[in-house]
Amino acid sequence: MSTSSTVVEILSAEEMRRTINRLASEVVEQGGDLSSLVLLGIHTRGVPLAHLLAQQIQRLEGVALPVGALDITLYRDDLDKISTRTPARTDISFDITAKVVVLVDDVLFSGRTIRAALNAVIDYGRPSAIRLAVLIDRGHRELPIRPDFVGKSLPTAKDESVKVFVQDVDGRDGVELLKG
Repeated sequence: MSTSSTVVEILSAEEMRRTINRLASEVVEQGGDLSSLVLLGIHTRGVPLAHLLAQQIQRLEGVALPVGALDITLYRDDLDKISTRTPARTDISFDITAKVVVLVDDVLFSGRTIRAALNAVIDYGRPSAIRLAVLIDRGHRELPIRPDFVGKSLPTAKDESVKVFVQDVDGRDGVELLKG
């Protein structure tokens, strides 16, 4: 018996662009003093998303925010359950102490990636606050983690998967839901 799966487009490239623009506006509105704000993208797709947010914030406000890249592989509590991968390079070339750090990721699911990211951030300094921006929040939290900025809330079944495509990584932009 064969299993079939269905792919459903959740965000087209244009809808994704508009969603990122809205997220950037929300970060500006709630971010307070932009001179104390920094963006940290979580590898893999959170990094280009953080850069897209920073570009849009610069267009809106004329302020170039520092953007860093955070790899959380070695901070995960489920290394025995995920496929082995070579850690990416964490790149934080600025001081995050006393800054408002906005963690940026593509999909929020169980919360375990964000828990690992929080531990990693603390190894690099003591921010005044840490906020979370995600493109997709699909629910099913295992930890008490809630995003501050959400592009799209997408209720899903646990056996479904959400795939974010980013031009810099995948050659196209968009979000798809894989059912079945």
